[in-house]
Amino acid sequence: MTLRILDLLTQIEESCCIIQQRTSGINTYQDFLLSPDGMFILDGVCMKLIFIGESVKNIDKITNHTLLINYPEVPWKDLMGLRDIIVHQYHRIDAEAIFDTLQNDIPNLLATISEIKLILSSQY
Repeated sequence: MTLRILDLLTQIEESCCIIQQRTSGINTYQDFLLSPDGMFILDGVCMKLIFIGESVKNIDKITNHTLLINYPEVPWKDLMGLRDIIVHQYHRIDAEAIFDTLQNDIPNLLATISEIKLILSSQY
C-alpha cells in the first residue's frame, strides 16, 4: 500500500511541476483567454488538474481517509471537487479560479507532497 501511495504522490508532484513549467508565462488569468496559445495552456493545465484530483481521491480511498486529514494546509476536498467540475462541467471552467489554484494551491501542494513522501519513505 505504501508503495502505491508513494507512486501516486510522485505522479502528483510531477504533474505540479509540469503545470508550473507550462504556465511560467501566464501572469494573469486573462493570459489564458486572450490567445489560442493561452487556451491551449489552460486545456493542458485542466488535464493535469484532473489527474491530480483523481490521484488525491485514490490516495484518500486507499488510506481510508486517514492520511490527507493530517495535512489541512492543502484544500484536498477543493482539489477533488475541482477535478469533478472540470470533468463534468467543462464548459463552466473559470480561468480565474484555475489561475488562483496555480498561484495559491500548487506551490503549497508541492511542499506538502514532499513532506508526506519523506515521512512515508522513512516508514517503508
